[in-house]
Amino acid sequence: MGCSGRTGDEFSQFWRLLKGTCYISVPGEDTIKMNEGDFIFVPHGAAHRVMSSPNSACVPAVDYVQSLHLGKPLFQGSEEETILIGGHFEFSSSVLHPFVHSLPKVIRINSHQKEIRLWLEQAASFMNEELSEAKAGGQQILARLAEVVFILIIRAYIEEAEIEQGFLRAFKDPRISTSLNAMHAAPEKEWDLNQLAAVAGMSRSLYCKEFKSLIGETPLAYLTNWRILRAREFLLESKDNISEIAERVGYQSEAAFNRLFKSKVGETPASYRRRIHQLVEASVSP
Repeated sequence: MGCSGRTGDEFSQFWRLLKGTCYISVPGEDTIKMNEGDFIFVPHGAAHRVMSSPNSACVPAVDYVQSLHLGKPLFQGSEEETILIGGHFEFSSSVLHPFVHSLPKVIRINSHQKEIRLWLEQAASFMNEELSEAKAGGQQILARLAEVVFILIIRAYIEEAEIEQGFLRAFKDPRISTSLNAMHAAPEKEWDLNQLAAVAGMSRSLYCKEFKSLIGETPLAYLTNWRILRAREFLLESKDNISEIAERVGYQSEAAFNRLFKSKVGETPASYRRRIHQLVEASVSP
């Protein structure tokens, strides 16, 4: 094996080494040597290289894949066999949750993290089985398995990393995470600071201080941004009218919701829905 490189955009790439050894290089980070069972996650889709050695010559991934399809592999030799599987998670940049931005450039889950490794092995096995045979509901199952893999990666990172601030640190705080879960579960509720502090089991002043220290904004500002994020999702995934979506995220007045949405997103909900749908249709047109 030599080296293949890829430049990502809205994709988060992952790699798992099944056999042999290889190296992953992400700009701005130290080159990582992968051992069998290791799992590498590149959350932000940064351009990166997969190499057989730190000094391997590199070719674009598209050229490497094309050579395999033609039966003329670019990298041949007597080195040990290396088997690496990879994939990606695709996020809509228009509804990306802020916590994704708090992830590092690269996350490594090594083979010593036994519980996570076993879960990932099982998930990968199920995914491979679904890919091998076209069965009813296969795409839905693959989508759910991909979500499980993503959650396992984030869980492993949270458990192992020293996180000082940001959304992931907030999730590790049992009191702040309780209030976040409450807001996430019921964005339509008329939350106020006293209610949120009570959910967290803290005084109002301490709650506001701790919340802003960890997340970087006040609880009510976060709630507003969360509501707008959910509204974006509803606009893209449902056929509900604007007034129904407004109610689902806590606004009884459609006019007030329209004004707030435009102030945050730069266009009205109707315009946003229309524009994104047009972009999606254009991307899938032949």
